[in-house]
Amino acid sequence: MQSGVTMARFAFAGKPPIVVIVDDDSAVCGSLKFSLELEGFGVRTYGGAADLLDSGDFACDCFVIDQRMPGMSGMELIATLRGLAVQTPMLLLTSQPNPAVSARAAKAEIPIVEKPLLGDTLVDKIREACGQN
Repeated sequence: MQSGVTMARFAFAGKPPIVVIVDDDSAVCGSLKFSLELEGFGVRTYGGAADLLDSGDFACDCFVIDQRMPGMSGMELIATLRGLAVQTPMLLLTSQPNPAVSARAAKAEIPIVEKPLLGDTLVDKIREACGQN
């Protein structure tokens, strides 16, 4: 049987881009990991901001960060990562973004991807962030 990377619909030259997903919903993490691996990405998941920050493992090609998490919001995590000089592209996942979050994301140049995730919007944004489009 072939691996998910081999069967990917989108071929990458060399090593596949690594995407880090930060979301407190384990079902969302699992489904995104499965879907993105089928698209040829390497994926690591973290159950919240503290898990990612405690790991200290920020080496990736793109972060996908949920806005609504306990303890630290997605935008707070993004600000913390930027404060640590992490310049990796980041995407913010949210349902019904309010004007304050939208304005803060726009100021930080962070694209918002709205839930529910329909079609290839998230994959397209990740490819764009990884320079793979």
